[in-house]
Amino acid sequence: MELDIIAHPGTIKDSHDHARRVEEAGFGAIWWTDSGRSAYLASTASVLSTERLIIGTGIAVAFPRSPMVTAGIAWELAASTGGRFVLGLGSQVKAHIERRYSTEFSPPGPRLREYVESVKAIFRAFNREEKLSYEGEYYNFSLLPDMWSPGPIEVPAPPIYVSAVRPYMSRLVGEVADGIHVHPFHSPSFVKETQRTAIEEGCARSGRSLEDITFSIPVMTAVGDTDEELEKTRSHARMMCAFYGSTPGYESIMEHHGYEGMGQELNALQRKGDIAGMQALMSDDVLSHYVIEASWNDLGPKLVETYRDVAPNVRITSYTAADHFDDPAMREKWSHVTKAMRDAG
Repeated sequence: MELDIIAHPGTIKDSHDHARRVEEAGFGAIWWTDSGRSAYLASTASVLSTERLIIGTGIAVAFPRSPMVTAGIAWELAASTGGRFVLGLGSQVKAHIERRYSTEFSPPGPRLREYVESVKAIFRAFNREEKLSYEGEYYNFSLLPDMWSPGPIEVPAPPIYVSAVRPYMSRLVGEVADGIHVHPFHSPSFVKETQRTAIEEGCARSGRSLEDITFSIPVMTAVGDTDEELEKTRSHARMMCAFYGSTPGYESIMEHHGYEGMGQELNALQRKGDIAGMQALMSDDVLSHYVIEASWNDLGPKLVETYRDVAPNVRITSYTAADHFDDPAMREKWSHVTKAMRDAG
């Protein structure tokens, strides 16, 4: 089992250098996320600074970009990396899609299903396996002259992962995707008992099995060798859990552990700007479900022990390693964790 890392794009040069340092530290993959800058540009910047690192989007926002545009970029990145690129897609939330991107959002589930299906159809057309012909309710593609196609590549089409939390999107993963980007705010038992069940239902519908799906799981950690260091990282995790817990739609993640109504309470406090109140709700008992706490020596083996039986194919991603990755001492600590995970896995 390898450890991956989530990264936020910087300038082209910064992303190029960051990917090189991530590979040197022994991580298995770097997942660039759309934020203020493009995940695709950061992925492109990573190509020439790495040799073995998996490069992926975790995630790229789907709806503002035509599936044809997305497929073309992913195809070129797959070819340029020798097959090391993974296309991770997500729907984002309604406010951002409609008000930041001025793009249609509803209904997100069926729309994302067609998005993934059409990208795969475009991949097959690029590879000249079949003529482009995709007809859906939201996307239709029927024209791809040879001069406008990148043509076949020497590696397989890039895998497509989809971000999912609720049952519909999780079933969608099992039906049409190659992997799932689990949300950082989760518990191992929620993923195994709730999301995995929904994914298996989707796999049954598509004639596949759970072995066909990779679980990419970002993990929030509290790590330290002293009480002071632990408390500092625990405090950061407490704030992140409170923030994510206040998001409408994530209530089921807390209800799974009996925290009925906590999501609504967090949302009400967030609307009031009561940050201290939000953090107070995130007791150590609550955090124990959603945050992995360990010393630096124990973190790697604990991650493997916690997640090894969640699914047949699991990739663990550090959600916090990037926070202080510019510090050589911190990179050295994370390098030891990546080695420990490979040894333990």
